Amino acid sequence: MWRRNIPAILILNVLGVALFLSYYLPANHGFWFPIDKSIFFFFNQHLATDHWFLHLVAVTNNRAFDSISLLAMGALYLCFFLKQDSLGRRRLVIIGFVMLLTAVVLNQLGHLLPVSHKSPSLSFPDVNRVSKLTGIPTKDASSDSFPGDHGMMLIIFSCFMLRYLSKGAFAVAVLITIIFSLPRVMIGAHWFTDIAVGSMSVVLVGASWWLMTPASDMLINWLERKLPGNKNPIQKA
Repeated sequence: MWRRNIPAILILNVLGVALFLSYYLPANHGFWFPIDKSIFFFFNQHLATDHWFLHLVAVTNNRAFDSISLLAMGALYLCFFLKQDSLGRRRLVIIGFVMLLTAVVLNQLGHLLPVSHKSPSLSFPDVNRVSKLTGIPTKDASSDSFPGDHGMMLIIFSCFMLRYLSKGAFAVAVLITIIFSLPRVMIGAHWFTDIAVGSMSVVLVGASWWLMTPASDMLINWLERKLPGNKNPIQKA
């Protein structure tokens, strides 16, 4: 019974709220700001001295590179999709739609949090801006970077892999999340805490109630009944 998940859901909610409050309540964000500042300047200083690193960061933060993250997630999903029969494939398509819907809703809720700030690349004077150093169109700044939209989407993807596919898929999804979230931090478009605190706290609270109760299954099952398609394929003689 899903009610057995209530203690775990409450623990995840406490962790999510505590994580956010540890950032929100202290003056100047407490111990988080020195961590954020150190991570930003660690990467920023290398942008002016390491030509290879500079162009790597520029390319991986170009909007076109976001399609690579989508391809990585799609490839993982496809591995499981191809192993299914027609009913299983139909269900996975619906799960994918619900996953996108979940990401949109949680992202909108995340922006209701009482925190708004500029990215680190806009918060300190005389820093290295990748777009200016290379001339490559790239996302190296944001006027409102909290919480991290891109990171939240990747974390939600990982949660769905654990809930509906397998622990192995979850492990690969976590690796994808780290690989494709890191460039935003390296370039200074996001603070480390935009993802580690902002995105994570929203997902810990929201996704736990959505995925560890019958809520997501109810929506998936309803869509299976309502959407057109061969729900009960005729068996071959």
